[in-house]
Amino acid sequence: MSELSEARMMRIVDELSEAAERVGLEVRREKIMREIGYRTRGGACRLRDKNLVIIDRDQPAAEQLEVIAEALRLHDLESLYLSPAARRVVHVGDTAS
Repeated sequence: MSELSEARMMRIVDELSEAAERVGLEVRREKIMREIGYRTRGGACRLRDKNLVIIDRDQPAAEQLEVIAEALRLHDLESLYLSPAARRVVHVGDTAS
């Protein structure tokens, strides 16, 4: 992922956010509060009847990309169109493929 520019990574984050919505995940970009010695990352969770992906909007693009990709690895994306770059990002950490 390091060979991608920050702007390109953010475009892929946006593309993967749209894909997440299509598989039933609500993507929220939030400002996650931090305290000294406490590092938050965001990720997938369930709140009441909603499946969410929380992304810390203040994280660098590479970290946002990893959070959304990690959440999508748990879903079947074969029927969705993803650009080759976005598909590569999702499959980088996918041990099932």
